[in-house]
Amino acid sequence: MYIPFENLPEESKIWIYQSNRKFSEEEMNEIASDLEVFIQNWSAHGTSLEASFLLKYNRFIILAVNQEVQTATGCSIDASVQMIQNLEQKFKVDLLDKMNVTFKNGEHVAHKSLLEFKKMAKDKAVTENTIVFNNLVNSIEEFNENWEVPAGESWHSRFF
Repeated sequence: MYIPFENLPEESKIWIYQSNRKFSEEEMNEIASDLEVFIQNWSAHGTSLEASFLLKYNRFIILAVNQEVQTATGCSIDASVQMIQNLEQKFKVDLLDKMNVTFKNGEHVAHKSLLEFKKMAKDKAVTENTIVFNNLVNSIEEFNENWEVPAGESWHSRFF
């Protein structure tokens, strides 16, 4: 069951997928449509999940489930990953590679491999104050408080 993202409780579980490239507005509209259809039918053990999604910076897909109503289970999580894989194929992007770093470079959102980011840190092209996206957050509350943070305050701090 689709619920507007802002109506989900802060304890809701989230999964963040980052694209290796920026989506066009047309692609964003298609992704939103595909995700809404998916979420309307998303269930765990036959029970509809109270869920939503958020698209940010034409690059991030955030899925959320209110686990107080129904917990996402292995099969329902597998279904969401399959949906993300379908989007990867449809739009020829990489959404599942966790060995990449996305960060703000002024107003621009940049995407680099972990090795490239590490080299940029060594070369001082990025600093502890560079805003990074911490895709390891697990809830809407953590997302709101700790998703966009200075690199020095995230797991990226080990590079400085």
